[in-house]
Amino acid sequence: MKTVFVDVDTQLDFLYPTGAFYVRGAERIVDNLARLNQYAGAQGIPLISTTDAHRENDEEFHKYPPHCILGCLGQHKPASTLLSEQSVIPYDERPAVLPIAKQIVVQKRVLDVFRNPNLPKLLEQLGAERYVVYGVVTEICVQFAVDGLLKMGAKVAIVQDAVKELGANSVFADAQAKGATLTSVAEVLG
Repeated sequence: MKTVFVDVDTQLDFLYPTGAFYVRGAERIVDNLARLNQYAGAQGIPLISTTDAHRENDEEFHKYPPHCILGCLGQHKPASTLLSEQSVIPYDERPAVLPIAKQIVVQKRVLDVFRNPNLPKLLEQLGAERYVVYGVVTEICVQFAVDGLLKMGAKVAIVQDAVKELGANSVFADAQAKGATLTSVAEVLG
């Protein structure tokens, strides 16, 4: 069964206390995020890394503090989560041919990565049957990614010790009710 890893929004602004939209305790999952991404690279498993790539006046900032402004330090991912070969799929552009690399960075300017018009084409191109999902923020962008993949009829596993939430939530129960499974870094790396 072809698998793709989906690393959701693991960016400096979310992961560390100095970040513009810090998720309390997120720095504790960075090692697990790095382990998963590096494992994907070493095993030849395609890795989609979603990233917020906001403009200074994006609509999302009416609800959340400004964060992950395109080109600013906080928009970057920790070095330990990066693979040596990357391609970027922008939010606004629609390339005729999607660039595929070990790590495919899918930019987004809204909460739901499925609003990037390039994502369906990318997923079709990759042809996966199963997605292993992790990242931040569990009850926001991770949930959008999981829900979108489940709506496509894909098998989805959420890595519980590689996600971090803002507060108490029922994402795991809701996702399981919709057909997702829960897993751990140890199980994934086997």
